[in-house]
Amino acid sequence: MELILTESEARVLGALIEKDITTPEYYPLSLNALVNACNQKSNRDPVMQLDENTVRDAIEGLQQNRLAGPAGGADSRVTKYEHRTQEVFNFTRAETAVLCVLLLRGPQTPGELRGRTERMHHFETLDDVQSALQKLMQRQPPLVKVLPRQPGTKESRYAHLLSGDVTTPDMPQPPVSAVHHGDNDRITRLEDEVSGLRREVAELKQQLEGFRKQFD
Repeated sequence: MELILTESEARVLGALIEKDITTPEYYPLSLNALVNACNQKSNRDPVMQLDENTVRDAIEGLQQNRLAGPAGGADSRVTKYEHRTQEVFNFTRAETAVLCVLLLRGPQTPGELRGRTERMHHFETLDDVQSALQKLMQRQPPLVKVLPRQPGTKESRYAHLLSGDVTTPDMPQPPVSAVHHGDNDRITRLEDEVSGLRREVAELKQQLEGFRKQFD
């Protein structure tokens, strides 16, 4: 089962998994609670500002992949949402914790993962973290990959692959000829915006200079 989650879908899935384990008394989550979980300023990288419509769309996307959806039960007047990763992947608790942190915080070293998964699963040693990573990497298709070690660092970082392959500045980039036409248009727009900003700065400098001369 190959998945390509959007950034918001990955954040929603990670938030649902985290809250299921760390605050089971408040799980499943209402839409409002899920929005707040996605937009937390702690334990999130990057910090995001998703609105209800974006989160609702993300849930629909996850539901199409059987990864999340409305929770069962008719005892609540408010629709609540749950993840279904266990049904799809049958993860161990260690695998769940590692993947959750990768979804919420991006690429991590084993040492970072050991510290940041503590509320979800206690790893006795770094070898235990490595074991969980290896199991995720050995899935078909793989769910995690190791990234090239960055200069000056001792540990390699690992990234999840639920949103597609991950590249770093040190990894080969696609040739210019392979860049999509839409990307070229986007680059052109950005260049135009930068040129416009430069003109505005130049005009502001001229106005400021004229203002100063009035008081000389």
